[in-house]
Amino acid sequence: MTASLDYTVVIPTTGRETLRPLLATLLGGEGPRPAEILVVDDRPGGSELDVPDGVRVLRSGGRGPAAARNLGWRTAESEWIAFVDDDVVLAPDWPRQLAEDLRSLPPEVAASQGRITVPLPADRRPTDDERGTAGLETARWITADMAYRRAALVEAGGFDERFPRAFREDSDLALRVAEAGHRIDQGERVTTHPARRAGFFYSVKAQRGNADNALMRAKHGVLWRQRTGAGQGRLGLHALSTVAGLAALALPVFRQRGKAVLAAGIWAGLTAEFTTRRILPGPRTPGEIARMAVTSALIPPAACYHRLRGEIAARRPKPPVAVLFDRDDTLIVDVPYLNDPAGVRPVPGAVELVRGLRDRGVPVGVVSNQSGVAKGLISPDQLAAVNDRVRELFGPFGTWQVCVHDDGDGCDCRKPRPGMVLRAADELGVDPASCVVIGDTGADVDAALAAGARAVLVPTARTLEPEIARARRHAAVAKDLSEALRVAGVAG
Repeated sequence: MTASLDYTVVIPTTGRETLRPLLATLLGGEGPRPAEILVVDDRPGGSELDVPDGVRVLRSGGRGPAAARNLGWRTAESEWIAFVDDDVVLAPDWPRQLAEDLRSLPPEVAASQGRITVPLPADRRPTDDERGTAGLETARWITADMAYRRAALVEAGGFDERFPRAFREDSDLALRVAEAGHRIDQGERVTTHPARRAGFFYSVKAQRGNADNALMRAKHGVLWRQRTGAGQGRLGLHALSTVAGLAALALPVFRQRGKAVLAAGIWAGLTAEFTTRRILPGPRTPGEIARMAVTSALIPPAACYHRLRGEIAARRPKPPVAVLFDRDDTLIVDVPYLNDPAGVRPVPGAVELVRGLRDRGVPVGVVSNQSGVAKGLISPDQLAAVNDRVRELFGPFGTWQVCVHDDGDGCDCRKPRPGMVLRAADELGVDPASCVVIGDTGADVDAALAAGARAVLVPTARTLEPEIARARRHAAVAKDLSEALRVAGVAG
């Protein structure tokens, strides 16, 4: 008998017709039932998905598969999260196979990858698109069938939502999990991924993935391809072909006809080589040959354009998803060991700024040291009353994190330790790296940096000069709360 398994299945979808048979297999499959099946509808809008009973639908609003998977696993509560794509075909006993792969894994193994098989036509050579899909059979860490421990996802912060399509976001997550000291094993379960047949210009549109390659390089260095097994790629040749083609068009304007002919020859040679390389393994039908010829001329400039766009975007600061505020001298005027709600006075403009963030859907929270409780200068009831008054003035916050310990108590929450920032991010359901902490002391900055978040220091008369200097080097400094939000990229 197969041992039980605490797992949730998460399926991002754009409403493909293949979703219903996939769900039928999961609901009727042989083996332990999942604690929950979560279908994340990633369409920007549209009608409700028609799913069987026993399936829960979440909506991620068209933000891409990384955001959809994050919503799924953060909603789930089970030990394991099994990600599958909505266009795969699972074996009738896939739940049993999954359980056999996962139940005996040691704690250091954070994830298990399924074995993907791509059936190709038996009566002809595969097309370019079909060969591309077949590459999934040897790809590492793809989420067509990938199970992660939820604890590992929490530790890594989940998928990076800057990857807007189903490309590289799975490799990025796996690299971060491995860098944290965990192993990713290959399971024995088998999942079928049908070969893709796409439109005439699909291979040109696919060059948008070069922007994701730029983000991978920015995050993981120049050796990211070797570490992920992604292969060498042709960007260098594409760049040479693009430059040669542009030169062939531009040089005649400057009466450099000889050089223009040379440039045109280089472009033609590279394009012919690329076209031939793509035609030879395929069915060589007239339609496929025409498609390869046209798209082989268009792919190099498209690849270069998207790579350049990606390099620029990768260097742009990532806008925060949530804003965490220190309380005293950031939201309200600091009164040492404030124990009377009548003494709560908002910093000028703070109420309007916080409400503006909330109205625009930006999650907000408070992270505040309150050692007066440990010192016996404030009672827990007095602290609660003061914080209630802050809520009355500012409105609700998505999370309140308050440390009542003193310096010598050895807690993990008191700033500059990262505990409150990490717990606030967890309660808001966001990656700590997607948070910005705004405060008036070096402890606020250090807590943010230790948690992997961004920080903006808003100095007051009591902020120490070394704290300001450190913030200028490692974070950011603003003259007031309004400027801090602009620096963080969340100003209205």
